Amino acid sequence: MNDKLSVVIITKNEEQKIAVCLKSVKWADEIIIIDDCSSDRTASICKSFGATVIENASYGNFDNQRNLGIERASGDWVLQMDADEIVTGELAREIKKAIANPGRFVAFKFKRRNYFLGHFMKYGGWYGYSTKLFKKTNARFIGKSVHETLSLDGETGAIAEDIEHFPFTSIYQFIDRQNFYTTVEARAILEKEGPLDMKIVRYNLTIKPFKLFWKIYVKKSGFREGMYGFIFSAMYSFVHFMKWAKYWELTYGKKTA
Repeated sequence: MNDKLSVVIITKNEEQKIAVCLKSVKWADEIIIIDDCSSDRTASICKSFGATVIENASYGNFDNQRNLGIERASGDWVLQMDADEIVTGELAREIKKAIANPGRFVAFKFKRRNYFLGHFMKYGGWYGYSTKLFKKTNARFIGKSVHETLSLDGETGAIAEDIEHFPFTSIYQFIDRQNFYTTVEARAILEKEGPLDMKIVRYNLTIKPFKLFWKIYVKKSGFREGMYGFIFSAMYSFVHFMKWAKYWELTYGKKTA
């Protein structure tokens, strides 16, 4: 008997994207939605696809959301996704093959084909492997922030197909989402590190953003994506600045009357 596959998707106000995501994994044995208290039609759309919807506030800790999905999954294997990702027919076929004959592997990685404003970003460091398919009993997410990591007990294999990722449909949406993420990250730095020396803060506000731009645009060939690459590089550099500006505000910036 083949092992079962549970797809776990974390959501928050994704009524514009979730249907396409769900259609791409309707072949799975089970779909579990961990919904971050959406105020739109996300939950009802998911239920219309037969998905199990579990409402749970994340408070910015997405590791909790993903681990909750793993715990609630009844399948032997878990495919962990975001609502703005799409499993192509080719990837679905390879996932089925991997589960049917995993060999010594307890997880599989495949490339994430990221799109920036609808443009595939092959260059700039945004096209790499991500481990999203794993045995339920061998995996757990760690890291209390928006950049949680997957901890695995066992070896990881590779699948030669991509998952498609459409995170931002507009610059407005990019800025709005990053405004939330950088607030969470700034608080996480303060919680973990406490008040850092101002030399460190100043470096991350003045020097590091320019180094990041150089790394993305020049060293990782973001320039090959034309204006998309330039805007992408500049905006991600500004995200770093914004995170550390908020850390400075939390630590040193607010004056009492």
